[in-house]
Amino acid sequence: MKKILSALLVCIVITLLLCSCSQNSDEKDNSNSSDIGSAEIETGVDVKTDKQTNTNTDTGINTGIDTKDSADNPTSAASPKIEKDVVLPELQNINFVLDWTPNTNHTGIYVASELGYFAEEGLTVDIQSPPEDGAEALVAAGRADIGVSFQDYLAPAFAMENPLPLTAIATLINHNTSGIVSLKDKEITSPAKLEGHTYATWNLPIEQAILKQVMADDQGDWSKVELFPSTVTDIQASLQTQVDAVWIYYGWDGVALEQTDLETNYWYFKDINPVFDYYSPLLFANNNFLGKNPNAVRAFLHAVNKGYQYAIDNPEKAADILLQAAPGLDREIVVASQKWLANEYISDAPYWGYIDAERWNGFYAWLWEKELIEHEISAGMGFTNEYLPGK
Repeated sequence: MKKILSALLVCIVITLLLCSCSQNSDEKDNSNSSDIGSAEIETGVDVKTDKQTNTNTDTGINTGIDTKDSADNPTSAASPKIEKDVVLPELQNINFVLDWTPNTNHTGIYVASELGYFAEEGLTVDIQSPPEDGAEALVAAGRADIGVSFQDYLAPAFAMENPLPLTAIATLINHNTSGIVSLKDKEITSPAKLEGHTYATWNLPIEQAILKQVMADDQGDWSKVELFPSTVTDIQASLQTQVDAVWIYYGWDGVALEQTDLETNYWYFKDINPVFDYYSPLLFANNNFLGKNPNAVRAFLHAVNKGYQYAIDNPEKAADILLQAAPGLDREIVVASQKWLANEYISDAPYWGYIDAERWNGFYAWLWEKELIEHEISAGMGFTNEYLPGK
């Protein structure tokens, strides 16, 4: 009997030991599973499934577990699908250089950048300020791809035995808005009335030749104008202290004067002689860049066209975008200028950016006739409408 009881006791002890070992093994497995889950969270491994993930709305932490799949498919949480990184196509970069500090001539460029029009075309555009020697030299050297200039500024680049590799590809404003401004009490209502008055000059041959021509067209005598060499930065102050007349672009400086109490007279060069309805400002590009990247140029102009169309339709919103890029500008002037230019960017052109061959050639023919350039610029040289979206 004792032997039987002893054998029974041994069996009970062995059974208890086996149960204890089994329990410890289960706890160890659970612990390992917990450690693995923690490691996944700490290393940031995404265990999302193909459908929406469950997010803890109180903490904002993504648990990475799809509750719907967990309910419908018990194995989904245990068999996570790890998503691979999506590789987007590389955007082509364009180096773009301004002609001056940011202003409403450039608004469409900044709108295209801010509203993602460039990105939609597969482009990134690096907008740069111009160097002291101007945007023309930078683009010609291939250190920038596209820039802003004026038809008269480009003339020396073309009137060479070996012209610089530049081509105008779009005009930003359809008509030349430059002219002469003066205080009303000076009574300079036409070019001939400049006689006996002081004019602030940049001492540029083409500039002075234009003044001489419009005065002759108006039966005036250029030799009777007193020249005051100056690069006027504060037009309002200069007109009240130093000079009687200043060459300005109405879209910016003229509109700015409208915001003051000054009464002024203004006349456009193009109204005196149509040969002076040349293009200012405009976009131009490096010829090598054009040849190698025609589709990128078309994409760039397509985005810029959208930017200027937006500025035409939404002048105040466009002004705010420009002010983000140049917060130092006066908002009142920017908004007023933007509203004024909304009617001038395209004006009576068949589409945005269009360059009229007759106007382009006519101005360069006049420069050659007046011996203001060393080499004749042949008709049709230096511009194209080929890349414009309206083409």
